[in-house]
Amino acid sequence: MRELIIALIVLGVLLVIVVVIVAGMYNGLVALRNRVKNAFAQIDVQLKRRYDLIPNLVETAKAYMSHERETLEAVIQARNQASAASSKTAGDPANPDNMKALIGAEAALGGAMGRFFALAEAYPDLKANQNMMQLTEELTSTENKIAFSRQAFNDSVMTYNTKRESFPTNIIGGMFNFQLAEHFEITKEEEREAVKVSF
Repeated sequence: MRELIIALIVLGVLLVIVVVIVAGMYNGLVALRNRVKNAFAQIDVQLKRRYDLIPNLVETAKAYMSHERETLEAVIQARNQASAASSKTAGDPANPDNMKALIGAEAALGGAMGRFFALAEAYPDLKANQNMMQLTEELTSTENKIAFSRQAFNDSVMTYNTKRESFPTNIIGGMFNFQLAEHFEITKEEEREAVKVSF
């Protein structure tokens, strides 16, 4: 009888140890996933700033670029799609499908902005406009902040994914449906060139 009680106590202690270890791994994954969400929130602030600047930029350019209506509309449409993708991603930045949609939308916006600035070069009065110069300066500053925020986000994703894929945490991650997060990175070589926003 005494041996049975000792065996039950040992089994109970082992069970408590296993529960504590599993809880620690689970809580570690939750903390890292929350860091990924926080890092994306920092990007989101800057993306929203950029999305707010773009309509002002287009409005300023409309008076000078009246014959370039198609390009101006393409910029606004790309901005709206990127803004919608950003809002969806903000809800779950660790979801790889959301991140892929945002990366695609941002690539389309970058292409539209590149065409916009290429056309704006042909309008000297627009380049000299004080409002346009101020907006492009703010946009340049925002782009730099986005780049730094993306770097911090990707570092958080790497830490989270490493923990998620490491044994034995990968077992806990699989049991509780912790998905691998997607980096916010540029996939096409031509997109690696920064959009030129200075005049």
